[in-house]
Amino acid sequence: MRAFPGGVVVHQKRRTDIRNIAIIAHVDHGKTTLVDALLKQTDSYDFKEGEETVMDSNALEKERGITIFSKNASLRYKDIQINIVDTPGHADFGSEVERILKMVDGVLLLVDAFEGPMPQTKFVLKKSLELHLKPILVVNKIDRPNARMHEVVNMTFDLFCELNASDEQLDFPIVFASGREGIATLNLDDEGKDLKPLLETIVHRVLPPIADPDLPFQMLVTMLDYDSYVGRIAIGRIFCGLVKVGETISLVKRDGAIEKGKVTKIFKYVGMKRVSAEQAQAGDIICITGIENVKVGETLASNENPQALPLLKIDEPTISMNFSHNSSPLSGKDGGRFLTSRHIRERLEHEAMMNVGIKVEEVENGERFKVSGRGELHLAILIETMRREGYEMEVSRPRVILKEIEGETLEPVEQLVVEVSPEYQGATIQELGSRKADMKNMQTTSVGSIRMEFLIPSRALMGFRNLFMNMTRGTGVMYHNFFEYQRFKGELPSRNEGVLISQNLGTAVAYALWGLQERGEIFVHPGEDLYEGMIIGVNNKGHDLVVNAIKEKKLTNMRASGSDEAIQLIPPREMTLEFALEFIEDDELVEITPKNIRLRKAYLTDNERKQSRRDR
Repeated sequence: MRAFPGGVVVHQKRRTDIRNIAIIAHVDHGKTTLVDALLKQTDSYDFKEGEETVMDSNALEKERGITIFSKNASLRYKDIQINIVDTPGHADFGSEVERILKMVDGVLLLVDAFEGPMPQTKFVLKKSLELHLKPILVVNKIDRPNARMHEVVNMTFDLFCELNASDEQLDFPIVFASGREGIATLNLDDEGKDLKPLLETIVHRVLPPIADPDLPFQMLVTMLDYDSYVGRIAIGRIFCGLVKVGETISLVKRDGAIEKGKVTKIFKYVGMKRVSAEQAQAGDIICITGIENVKVGETLASNENPQALPLLKIDEPTISMNFSHNSSPLSGKDGGRFLTSRHIRERLEHEAMMNVGIKVEEVENGERFKVSGRGELHLAILIETMRREGYEMEVSRPRVILKEIEGETLEPVEQLVVEVSPEYQGATIQELGSRKADMKNMQTTSVGSIRMEFLIPSRALMGFRNLFMNMTRGTGVMYHNFFEYQRFKGELPSRNEGVLISQNLGTAVAYALWGLQERGEIFVHPGEDLYEGMIIGVNNKGHDLVVNAIKEKKLTNMRASGSDEAIQLIPPREMTLEFALEFIEDDELVEITPKNIRLRKAYLTDNERKQSRRDR
């Protein structure tokens, strides 16, 4: 017997026909590809020709090649149902990882056979060890050139020790695999034929879930979904008891309040599909509809014993930005359907309800909204999603969230790992040094590149990625994730360049841009709509400059003695959301529409900007 969360004493009954596991890894170490291979191995999904990474079903995930949202799948092996959850590898989506690990009894830790453990490997492994989950180490991509399997295993063991893993957790099984080839082996001397060695390891090394169907029903809601037909969908694992369609159950809120609701539908996972079921019991990962006010982290329980399970602990946001409706002269001209503050408020409130890593606060009487998240990428994904849904908005420069503890100001610090060729090592160290980075480790990899590890203030990383890629001619690799809050490091250098600001409303002219491009990089194409206060390029002189980009060449009836100088434009920068958020300063905004991303000054006219500077 043991005390179960919620104060109930339970016998350790286990459901031997189920295994619940999560796949955790660093970005691009092959989680989703391995899930594909497992689904193929067990014939759990009907793959169409050329279809791959089926778990990354979101359009943004397919474009970026990373997992953003946690998703469930289920497969059967030897009459055992294996529920698999694919988790994001990026630390900005840590709230997804933390929730999902509450649903499982074991984890597959994927590590690249060449790269070894990376910063986000450490992040997700730390979360799983804190929950006392037993890991299975999967050394993936063993078919990769320069793979160093034994060295990677030793590096991973050292990481376990660094994270204070228990003796039981240190006794982890090791599987060598190639998700793309669909093979696995327990011994490198044996040739892999399929993924049966991995499936056997899951069955024998992952504990069956503790599940007593005779106890009162309790389910922790770890994810939410929404369907226009059935309404809000609560997703989670049943810890004890059973639930049936048509049954009235209790929703235990975070503040202890209890609401009643009727279960209208129950869905279980079969492969990648949700299949309707009449009932579900302890150990199952299911979806329930009919409970309208449910939120992530709350408990669904029986009416007879409405006891709450422990609330989910979610790391606090570290970055915030201001969102507001699009106030530029081009508002509504790019196909946007949702243009008002009311639209943006409703969408952000919906996001905060579904995504516990997001916090939304109203400022300036509801005209602006302060949105806080786990990092720039976390908020950038939200902005890109809203943009594709037809929203138009303006967003401010990301700001780190400072803390005041015992009269001392603390700021978020990140662990940064960069990998560069030896010729770029000095320039990289110099630039990071100016940003108050503290080097913790440096080593030469087996391919001759230099891998360096730093602790650096989160705000110092804003704008660094673009500079780093230019500095290393596109060859550098960088990863970072939140480390901890530390004492405020002091002021940091700001952007060195000024900007070119459009003087007029009109259409950009090639002749005018040709005359401006010697001042710095241009952001707009000829024929593009401009307005007063819009940022059209960089001024290398270091100060802002108002320019006329709609001026046409003066025509005369006199023939030139020689041929006129040909207009040769350098291709302008293709504006991306990531570059825009990193580039802008405090007095600038990013204008986001379904068709365009533009940069602008917060105050559009020159007189307004002068008045603002005087007021400061």
